[in-house]
Amino acid sequence: MANLKEIKLKIGSVKNTQKTTKAMKLVSSAKLTRTRQLSEQSRSYAIKINDVLSDIAARVSKVQDEGNIGRAFVQNDNPKTVDIVFVTADKGLCGGFNMATIKTVSKLISEYEAKGTKVRLRAAGRKGVDFFSFQGLTLEQKAIDLSSAPEYDRAADFIHAAVEDFRNEITDKVIVVYNGFLNMLTQEIRVRELLPISLETVEVRDTSSMLDIEPDDDEEVLNELTDKYIDFNMYYALIDSLAAEHSARMQAMEAATKNAKEKVNSLTVEYNKARQAAITTELIEIISGVEALK
Repeated sequence: MANLKEIKLKIGSVKNTQKTTKAMKLVSSAKLTRTRQLSEQSRSYAIKINDVLSDIAARVSKVQDEGNIGRAFVQNDNPKTVDIVFVTADKGLCGGFNMATIKTVSKLISEYEAKGTKVRLRAAGRKGVDFFSFQGLTLEQKAIDLSSAPEYDRAADFIHAAVEDFRNEITDKVIVVYNGFLNMLTQEIRVRELLPISLETVEVRDTSSMLDIEPDDDEEVLNELTDKYIDFNMYYALIDSLAAEHSARMQAMEAATKNAKEKVNSLTVEYNKARQAAITTELIEIISGVEALK
């Protein structure tokens, strides 16, 4: 059994760890509140811009030959090259948050390569960059400190390279993968095909459009709106991922704090047993010494 001094040092060390994990939980909780509000506001905007884009694209498609309204809206079931844009955290200590995204990306790579499709990776977040770099995979693009502090302009700059390659027919599909915020206790992996944009679920009605656009301007408006759609969806993915990250870290730190408390209790019991054993030994030695003097 360890001596009393060693056990006491262990108790002090675990208590310090418990204070740290508890503080990290409180910090993550505060950050989650702010990020969640921003995520909810961004979600409303994303839904609206998606509705407007779908409305305009469907109407332009209706009046053009064969529905050809640009490569961004033409589905490709047999892509030759795919860009996978994925988001992870820059930091750890958030349970399986990062690994869930990494596993999903790895699975997609295997599935596409099994079909003979070339896969290129674009990473936002240090953890994803470090993992796939260690695996020896080439990253077409990587960004550090973007997922931990999302900004619209930086998000747009980051996704711009993937969009340009798609428009120049270097790639045939752009997929975004991230771990999104579902609720305070749950994160959800989200895989979205950012390009090409699907219009399969859009119904073209005879009612008036959401926007009044001159016939000669519809394609120009559509192109501008498509750019906004892509940029904002990338930004929203970063915001949603950050909210999920704070949620995951809050849960991880709560579990760590609970484990530290249980460890302190266990060590305290061990300390008391060791102390009682030491006292008993001393008493036996004293009694034995008295008996020897008789």
